[in-house]
Amino acid sequence: MPTIVRWYVKTALLYLALALGLGILLAAGIWRAALTPSYWHLFIVGWLTQLIFGIALWMLPSFTRERPRGNELLSWAVYVVLNAGLLLRAIAEPLRAVQVGAAALWGQALVISAILQWLAALGFVINAWPRVRGPRRKTRQGGA
Repeated sequence: MPTIVRWYVKTALLYLALALGLGILLAAGIWRAALTPSYWHLFIVGWLTQLIFGIALWMLPSFTRERPRGNELLSWAVYVVLNAGLLLRAIAEPLRAVQVGAAALWGQALVISAILQWLAALGFVINAWPRVRGPRRKTRQGGA
């Protein structure tokens, strides 16, 4: 299993444990309004999306023999940007809900986190698209 895939999968497992830990707090009624959005983002983006990105990166058809997973630098950038956006959201969402400090500042942080996560998804699509586009058609040469 390639290194980048291991990072995606291990990080996804950490988010699963973290999300389920938050789930315990939610079930106990602790900070329910503040933690519910973070719980869902850690579970869906952190666990599921990240696991899907990692396994897809590993399992999709090879891009080329030299670069079987496409642009590896882009894969690492997607990993970093996705996790930066997710962690920013996991911090900003509850702080905005309880209005610690300036609520507008935390609202801006949520916008930035959403943009980071969108950029990560876009980077993943750009890197994966050539691997799933299907067989290339052969063109005829020298005639109609």
